[in-house]
Amino acid sequence: MQIIKTIENIRPIIRDAHFKKKIVGFVPTMGSLHPGHLSLVETSQKECDCTVLSIFVNPIQFDEENDLTSYPRDSETDIRIAQDAGVDILFFPEEKQMYSKGFSTYVEVCGQTTNTLCGISRPGHFRGVATVVCILLNIVQPDKTYFGLKDAQQAIVISKMIDDLNMPVEIRLMSSVREEDGLVYSSRNKNLSEKERKNSLVLYRALLYAKKRIMEENARDVMKVTAELYEMVSAVKGNMIDYISIVNLPTLEDVKEIKGTIMIAMAVYFGKTKLIDNIVLKVDTK
Repeated sequence: MQIIKTIENIRPIIRDAHFKKKIVGFVPTMGSLHPGHLSLVETSQKECDCTVLSIFVNPIQFDEENDLTSYPRDSETDIRIAQDAGVDILFFPEEKQMYSKGFSTYVEVCGQTTNTLCGISRPGHFRGVATVVCILLNIVQPDKTYFGLKDAQQAIVISKMIDDLNMPVEIRLMSSVREEDGLVYSSRNKNLSEKERKNSLVLYRALLYAKKRIMEENARDVMKVTAELYEMVSAVKGNMIDYISIVNLPTLEDVKEIKGTIMIAMAVYFGKTKLIDNIVLKVDTK
């Protein structure tokens, strides 16, 4: 595995790969690697000749300084995990590589995709995400890039950006990966106390409950199902709900009736740690 820290050094390697007609796959991450990331790497390895994984904790997508400083980092472990997974190139830039002095250019996806769900409580977050991903795609120049649907809103925002800007890259959106007890893998899980970790399992229980209500019991009343989920999650002490929403895919618009392709999405604080989770359902309209 090659570990590259500068744009100057990675570009000729990528050019050489393209010259040899190799398909380049790219998995952008903020480190603290877990099986969710590795599932993206595995898919890239199946579909591409060369897999690039980046690790960069992006400061401009954080709303609060405390959230940035508390984000889990373990470079040595990440390097070992990436190497064991068979990553071909690990791009590990410093902040000065990504944002030069006097940096003042940003990419912003406007409209419903960023004005809902996490976009309400985190203004500017998706501008930071779109900007850094745009920079990374410009540096790496991959043929395919891979994102997990655990961060479904982020994936939709990036898809919109790629489409709107006619970027020559195929985005592949992959299913969430869960731990044995159902908690979706997230770098932030490391910040949970033992009690918070146990309490967080209510997220998956609530999503499975909603799935049963909709798919097996034919519940179609958005307000009623949402209220039931609020009650279920709120029953676990020590958490604070940011949102529980039922939205259309891929528009992320609130639905008036449960039908078609929908996503049930939630964000809940357990202590100081905010976790997000979702489930996608295709509801028969007959």
